[in-house]
Amino acid sequence: MDELAGVMDRHARAVEAVLAELLGAAKRPQRLVEAMRHAVFAGGKRMRPFLVIESAALFGMGGAGVLRVAAALEMVHCYSLIHDDLPAMDDDDMRRGQPTVHRAFDEASAILAGDGLLTLAFAVLADRKTEARAGRRSKLIADLAHASGIDGMVGGQMLDLQAEGRFDASGKPRRMKIGAIRHLQALKTGALIRFAAEAGAVLAPRATANERRALKIYGEKLGLAFQIKDDLLDLLGSALEMGKAVAKDAAAGKATMAGLLGVEQAEALLAQTGEEGIAALRAVFGARAERLADLMRFNARRSH
Repeated sequence: MDELAGVMDRHARAVEAVLAELLGAAKRPQRLVEAMRHAVFAGGKRMRPFLVIESAALFGMGGAGVLRVAAALEMVHCYSLIHDDLPAMDDDDMRRGQPTVHRAFDEASAILAGDGLLTLAFAVLADRKTEARAGRRSKLIADLAHASGIDGMVGGQMLDLQAEGRFDASGKPRRMKIGAIRHLQALKTGALIRFAAEAGAVLAPRATANERRALKIYGEKLGLAFQIKDDLLDLLGSALEMGKAVAKDAAAGKATMAGLLGVEQAEALLAQTGEEGIAALRAVFGARAERLADLMRFNARRSH
């Protein structure tokens, strides 16, 4: 895992250099740029960019274009965190150990910072600097729009709010079955992770249907495993380790796998899901996908 940590750090620094360039302040509203940078450069694992880079590496792809795809995805992820922290959503004061954007600035600046990151991400994907072939640019744009919009992350967020009972006259949380929770989480958390895992195959001219399918399955399994681990950490972790408030899901009546199954069964499902994701990779890519397999193992052991 020490080797994986080094690779993740190296990829993170490469993507952050691209983000720094894309979020330059020249001829832009300074306060808005500062709010966007506050969210983007707050730390974090940069797991989604790592997935883009490593999935592309399976096909011998690398370089500036891959890093720009990774940076665009990270901007979408950071936009989602800004809006998720707003008082109208989760109302969080801390994110990654620092004040959330609406606390460090104000609500209006936070909303605009999120909007700015989302739209800039698609401008980056549409640029020929990212990918010379128009067909592949279109595919990346369409796939990310699907993963981040009503059929993905945004749709999942609405289901999450509904599960809290926000739009019910009683205001009581809904009791959800495991299938409904898995669907919610596959949209809210899993869709962007799946996009990240599949992005390398989109960029690769010679990716086969079997290779694309293996990455899709791996991305789905990692998305589920990541959310299960987050749910467990919310129940068992500390605010110091997490860099944000914990035990908020249970207090809000949120539908989580750990809450429904209990800690022991959730940990068993986490292990099973990780094994299934790794098996899907190995069946097609063999030892070449070991870094992606290591990421699945890292997720199971992480403390924040």
